[in-house]
Amino acid sequence: MPTAFRGATPYCYANSLAMVLDADAPSPSAIEVLTGSPFGAQIEGGLPYFDPLGWNPDLGLDQAIGLLGWTCRRSTGGTPDEAVARLRQATERGPALAGPVDVGLLLHQPWSTGNPNGGDHWVAVLGVDESTVLFHDPAGFPYATLPIDAFVAAWQEQLPDCAGPFTMRSDFRRTEGVDVSTALRRSLPAASGWLTGQHSGPGRSLKDGGAAAVERLADDVQAGLEARTLTHLTEFAIRVGTRRLADASLWLAEIGETRAADVAERQARLLGSVQYGLVVGDTQSAASALRQLAAGYEELGVVLA
Repeated sequence: MPTAFRGATPYCYANSLAMVLDADAPSPSAIEVLTGSPFGAQIEGGLPYFDPLGWNPDLGLDQAIGLLGWTCRRSTGGTPDEAVARLRQATERGPALAGPVDVGLLLHQPWSTGNPNGGDHWVAVLGVDESTVLFHDPAGFPYATLPIDAFVAAWQEQLPDCAGPFTMRSDFRRTEGVDVSTALRRSLPAASGWLTGQHSGPGRSLKDGGAAAVERLADDVQAGLEARTLTHLTEFAIRVGTRRLADASLWLAEIGETRAADVAERQARLLGSVQYGLVVGDTQSAASALRQLAAGYEELGVVLA
């Protein structure tokens, strides 16, 4: 069995869903795998992500919730007053999963710039009174509070290719008793579909996903990355992508998919090694690891098919 990673990773939607489901939730690492996020790579908005072509956290949450045998009420849009009223009413019945919210506008975080930056984030909202929203922020802030207007500003910011303003999930109800192993086995056809581009949706070019996307990134690394892309990779995309693949390896091994687990662990090791190369400027080693990573996605798709 691979050694499990324990530590800080930006698993905000998986951690928030686990908080909302409470005692009935599997571990966030299992939730993350059930969303489908480990099974591919894509270029989105000009930036590389180590998640499948056409995938986003909003789609992933729906997939994970359904596989675990739960249903919930998903609402979105409307005016700020209508959204706050919905959130207040929902949290009177239980915690709600709110997101995406723009991380640049979460003013309780000391590193917040107070300006929208397009970084998507999810939180578990516990209550709304006359002036304040109370929530658990999985970035490390339990029982965080924001004035309603400040929370609304982050919640209404339009984040591209994810979900609309004021999206939340509430009224979670279990419709089937599904253990995590069963949910993971049921997720394998979707994982295979993500890897092969079957779920990418209309208007998506396959050159923006999977091996082709990672090969393009390797070329860009050798040519010299723009500062925005380098920061995105070294501060976010590599570490979350590596954790996703590592967790996929652990849970695939747990359900007896040993060949797939071995490939996913090799993928995790390759992607993890890219971090050092990019930070110290060793573009040769980083590009080499990325090219090996690209080839591994096809192999993972074959063993999961």
